[in-house]
Amino acid sequence: MRPEPPRNADTVAEVGEFGLIRRVTAGRTQPPTTLLGPGDDAAVVAAPDGRVVVSTDVLVEGVHFRLDWSSPEQVGRKAAAVNLADVVAMGALPTALLIGLACPSDTPSSVVEGITAGLWQEAAVAGAGVVGGDMVSSATLVISVTAMGDMGGLEPVTRSGAQVGDVVAVCGRLGWAAGGLAVLQRGFRSPVAVVGAQRNPEPPYAAGPQAAAAGATAMIDVSDGLLADLGHIADESGIGIDIRTELLEVHPRLIDVAAALGADARHWALTGGEDHALAATFPEPAAVPEGWRTIGTVRHGSGVTVDGRAYEKPPGWEHWR
Repeated sequence: MRPEPPRNADTVAEVGEFGLIRRVTAGRTQPPTTLLGPGDDAAVVAAPDGRVVVSTDVLVEGVHFRLDWSSPEQVGRKAAAVNLADVVAMGALPTALLIGLACPSDTPSSVVEGITAGLWQEAAVAGAGVVGGDMVSSATLVISVTAMGDMGGLEPVTRSGAQVGDVVAVCGRLGWAAGGLAVLQRGFRSPVAVVGAQRNPEPPYAAGPQAAAAGATAMIDVSDGLLADLGHIADESGIGIDIRTELLEVHPRLIDVAAALGADARHWALTGGEDHALAATFPEPAAVPEGWRTIGTVRHGSGVTVDGRAYEKPPGWEHWR
């Protein structure tokens, strides 16, 4: 359910497509990689490395976000973050975002302006620009973001390079967004730090290129849950992974919130998505960069185990389930 807009709020239909585009692009600054931004048939983005890393995601109102839980700015920041995290998970430096936005004609223009403001804000945090996109009419509010990045002379870190004997490490928050979702689903709006993690993820943007430079053998953005996403590395690399719970740091605040809700904070950390931490494998403990936490090892076999055993619950989010 959306909050009621002010009675005098204009709608996107009243402002018009091109009027709205002017509103959301006026006065914005771009990074040096944006050679030609919004305003022409297409943008021009520099690719110093000669290779462009590209990823796309779609966020649908009621599935990926709710405007009674998050402000339009928070929705925009989240839409940018989920895509930018995929770019840095390849070891790349983010350069640009392309935005597709579809919404009903009676959507208040302030909602679209807020979403785009959040997109610009998060892009700036990652060092990227918003270089163009499209706006169309739709029965549902949908945000599609395509993110681009530059490898900066490094080799892409894929999901298929993990080797037996590697160590597994993570950088960023785990379980916080899942805790925030649980709080919101119970009808609460605090504690703010936990709820904020669901509304506005904070991917460790610098950690992706850092891991690539340190020799990471495989890497992934934790979007669907740590066990589920490490499962992709295990499948693509043809190996097994074991996570040790004694190495998995669970913040005391998260433990307190879980206890209050009758939930398990460790389960949130193992299976909760939407924090957009990074998980990677490294050839030896000494290769793990500062700021990363070692949580397990790569072994012979297949799949992901926890303390040497199969995890007894679903490992994370799956669409259409």
